[in-house]
Amino acid sequence: MAVGTGNIWRFPRIAAQNGGGAFLIPWLIFLFLWSIPLLIIEFAMGKATRYGTIGAFGKLLGKKYTWMGAFVGFCTMAIMFYYSVVMGWCVKYFLAAVVGDGHLVNSEAFWHSFTAGYQPVVFHFVAMAIGAFVIYKGVVHGIEKANKILIPLLFFLLVLAAIRAVTLPGALVGLNYFFKPELSQLLNYRTWLEALSQSAWSTGAGWGLILTYAVYMKKREDIVLNSFIAGLGNNSASLLAGMAVLPTIFAILPYEKAMEAVGAGNTGLTFVWIPRLFEQMPLGGFFMGIFFLALTSAALSSLIAMIELATRIFMDAGLNRHRAILFVAGFGFLLGLPSALSLDFFNNQDWTWGLGLIISGMFFTFAAIKYGVERMRTQLVNTEGNDWDAGKWFNLIVTFLIPVEFIVLLTWWSWQAVTSYDPEGWWNPFRTFSLGTCLFQWGVAIVAFLLLNNRLFQQTVRED
Repeated sequence: MAVGTGNIWRFPRIAAQNGGGAFLIPWLIFLFLWSIPLLIIEFAMGKATRYGTIGAFGKLLGKKYTWMGAFVGFCTMAIMFYYSVVMGWCVKYFLAAVVGDGHLVNSEAFWHSFTAGYQPVVFHFVAMAIGAFVIYKGVVHGIEKANKILIPLLFFLLVLAAIRAVTLPGALVGLNYFFKPELSQLLNYRTWLEALSQSAWSTGAGWGLILTYAVYMKKREDIVLNSFIAGLGNNSASLLAGMAVLPTIFAILPYEKAMEAVGAGNTGLTFVWIPRLFEQMPLGGFFMGIFFLALTSAALSSLIAMIELATRIFMDAGLNRHRAILFVAGFGFLLGLPSALSLDFFNNQDWTWGLGLIISGMFFTFAAIKYGVERMRTQLVNTEGNDWDAGKWFNLIVTFLIPVEFIVLLTWWSWQAVTSYDPEGWWNPFRTFSLGTCLFQWGVAIVAFLLLNNRLFQQTVRED
């Protein structure tokens, strides 16, 4: 799926907060030199092993590397906890658009009133319950059929929204901000770090979702072609979302206020400004309702994939499928409550586990190198029936470029964090955005899975 909340909710605010045009340069680079190669690796591992993340690492690499698959699975589950909250927001805005809630016109006040109360908890529960119900009742195919209509419709509405946005008076200032790079921003490590995280977040690279999907792939499905279609479709949708949101902000607000709005990185940026954009269109209320219905459906598809990933892990460990679904949904609702109740906690989790995808991506890269990149390319990727085969470029990117990107970025980030003056402390694990909070949460997860490694392998990987 190429269109979803990663494109429409997350991309515009991350791009806006990190310099607009300057952000697009590393974001495009990482699509080809990180995300697409990782999607290929995930497809290959899932298709070859027929296991979820834990079992795939254990079976492909051997017992002592099982913990890596556990970290990948947990990273995605940690995103699932707050992702359900985002889907809840989509449901709320869809219902508000359908009933013609006049408060949506004052979209900023509506957003703050909504997120400050108890309603996000209710809609978080609704989202998780719908996702679990769809999988439990086996109606996933029904959702997929609906998405064959709704996802193209969402893409069409994005095109419509982008066209209307760029024709608003003053929109050219927003387009200039979005596409004209301020090259000094490329000297900021955070621009590159956030670009890599966003590329991984919205394409699905390093999540383990593609690996889980590949468990059910037919032998003759084309891994390379599917990976390129997913990556390029994702970036196209993200650019359209940026063209819809950012010009709208600059068209409606004075320049200084607009710069303040985009620089703040407001979590609700899209939810605040998309209603304002549709307000400028004929039949805007109708189109806004359809837009949020389609966005809810796209969010549901992603949430279903996350629940399925977690369910697959517990099934590999021997749990009955229905019990595994109920356990994942209940656990997911409880651990998502803090994100539903506090935007600060939500932002911390999005920061920590969004960047955690970089660690997961490196684990997939290690898996390919350990297995043998050439061996993976020729035996698992370039299979009979492919329209596209991976060439030697795949070996170069996976063996050299991805590890270099990883080492340079994390070293740069760590050096800047440690050497820059920070009165609150880079090491503080309780800050919303810090190196310390990432290292603490990642470290706890990694240590726990290292200690549980042997048990995870024994309970997950069956003897051939």
